[in-house]
Amino acid sequence: MVLGLVLAGGLLAALAAGCGGAGGELAGDRARSGGAGTVDDATGFAFALALKTLPRKDRRAFAVGNSFFNRNWVRAPASTTVRDGLGPTFNAQSCSSCHLHDGRGRPPTGARDAERGLLLRLSVGDPPRPLRLYGSQLQDRAIAGVAAEGRIAITRTPRRGRYGDGTPYELLVPRYAVADRAFGPLPEDVQISPRVAPGVFGVGLLEAVPERAIVGHADPADEDGDGISGRPNRVTDVRTRTAALGRFGWKANVPTVEQQNASAFSGDLGITSPVFRDENCPRGQRACARAKTGGRPEIDARKLARVTFYTRTLAVPARRDVGARATDAGERHFARLGCATCHRPELRTGDSDVAGLSDQLIRPYTDLLLHDMGPALEDGRPDALASGSEWRTAPLWGIGLVSVVNRHTRFLHDGRARNLAEAILWHGGEAHRARERFRTLPARERRELVAFLESL
Repeated sequence: MVLGLVLAGGLLAALAAGCGGAGGELAGDRARSGGAGTVDDATGFAFALALKTLPRKDRRAFAVGNSFFNRNWVRAPASTTVRDGLGPTFNAQSCSSCHLHDGRGRPPTGARDAERGLLLRLSVGDPPRPLRLYGSQLQDRAIAGVAAEGRIAITRTPRRGRYGDGTPYELLVPRYAVADRAFGPLPEDVQISPRVAPGVFGVGLLEAVPERAIVGHADPADEDGDGISGRPNRVTDVRTRTAALGRFGWKANVPTVEQQNASAFSGDLGITSPVFRDENCPRGQRACARAKTGGRPEIDARKLARVTFYTRTLAVPARRDVGARATDAGERHFARLGCATCHRPELRTGDSDVAGLSDQLIRPYTDLLLHDMGPALEDGRPDALASGSEWRTAPLWGIGLVSVVNRHTRFLHDGRARNLAEAILWHGGEAHRARERFRTLPARERRELVAFLESL
């Protein structure tokens, strides 16, 4: 990618947001997915805009955070001491390497296609423990003089089925392995969990939803008998060393935006911070342990705060085609089939230290709870309270713009679904009945439901 273009685009995006976005007035409240800060933009930078309500005095902090999110880090020592310390082992050189234009990554689609935002979590046991020689995440890249741990290998097997009207479909079942292993074989009981980089826009709004509102939607014992038993994940806030509600990550295993960012700096880039101070060098990786660092920490508290402010104040793009016949019909199907039980259309934020995040009616289409998605999506790896088959309900806002921003239509936690219809067909467990209702819809109603999702 051309970093200068990305940085310039981000700065222009911030300015555009201050002028109300690129497409004029929004089409009413139903289009305001991110509350008053929603931006009316459907271009390749739709996920990279600042909150429309962000005050001018805060735009410098947004721009600085944007810079550290998009620019490459380099190995130490370097003349660029502000951005040195990459690795020694890593998955990406910048945040935007995986979250291009603040959007979604995808898995490789062929043998010669490099991964772009897919990583493998590795562990053994329950609760999961890091591997002795490979740690908790496969590092498939490394600086000179240090060995990369291995390479992601994916095989895909077709699984065929039919819609209720006889129309055939095909899903590709992925299987993951580690090839070119630098430190010997993996344990026989290794747990391998693939994770694709999600979009980062709107996270500040989700962080501002009061805990009581999220927990209030939980029904772990399915007391209402609707077959849906969402429950919150409870994780450790590393700042306070206390238990906290998990909100972020595919299994809701991270409580705050800051911790999510610091974890990515550590695990994905090999950059230490005041939150995670230790280099990502498992015992036995001697060259990794001997490598030069970019200081301790490599990103200081002020810069981490700027990156966190940037991600917290990224706006949500407006819905499109609101009121069109097909999307309105699809929205009715979405509710009637039961999709909205987990993908809750509306939440309201509480108080926030950022004024544009407080008391906003938002439409993220998530409950931020864990749900059992059945054996087809099970990764076999527990994460805090989440079992191997439980996943956080993914927000759907902006999902129709992934093809524009990120030039692909790969969905679910590992990008196995090649389009939105496939994503629905992969649902199982608590979503089994909703999936079957979708599968047996007439073709026109299936298209309408997809059209509604593409409008979000």
